[in-house]
Amino acid sequence: MAWIEIIPEETATGELKAHYEEIRQRRGKISNILAVHSLHPGALRAHLELYLQVMFARSGLSRAERELIAVVVSAANQCTYCVQHHAEALKAYWKDAARVAQAVEDYRKLELPERTRALLDHAVKLTRAPDRVEEADLQRLRALGWTDRDLLDLTLIVAYFNFVNRIALGLGVQPAPEEVQGYRY
Repeated sequence: MAWIEIIPEETATGELKAHYEEIRQRRGKISNILAVHSLHPGALRAHLELYLQVMFARSGLSRAERELIAVVVSAANQCTYCVQHHAEALKAYWKDAARVAQAVEDYRKLELPERTRALLDHAVKLTRAPDRVEEADLQRLRALGWTDRDLLDLTLIVAYFNFVNRIALGLGVQPAPEEVQGYRY
């Protein structure tokens, strides 16, 4: 599951137990990426809150667009854990496993609206070459109809997944087959 100790749900006490119970209630189960924080319950709580805000709060970006960004950023970082989790979520919205697989392999080969493709291109640029992002990049996205709030949400999602990808990769977090499915989206 990971390269560090993880306190399992059945032996958790105090603050950690309360966080686990809340996660189970809100999401249906506890993902390994959250459980890996078990030695630091405050970080677990902060991570969960950030995730819920960037992925579920009201936004000009649809839930499907947010999951697509998660998949594309995680694929760019070669984070198998996050790709598997968020490809599964994207399937819940797209209802097309082949299309989701193509998004994982190379989103540029998908038929997507120009504005969506530009959003993903920006997400990859911000992931791979953040020092090369310029104001003109945002102006191009605005010209395609994205608002400044959308651009903020995009940037938060990209930053969040770069953060989580590094937790998964840096601590060896792996999904169990049954862990990837069954969440509340």
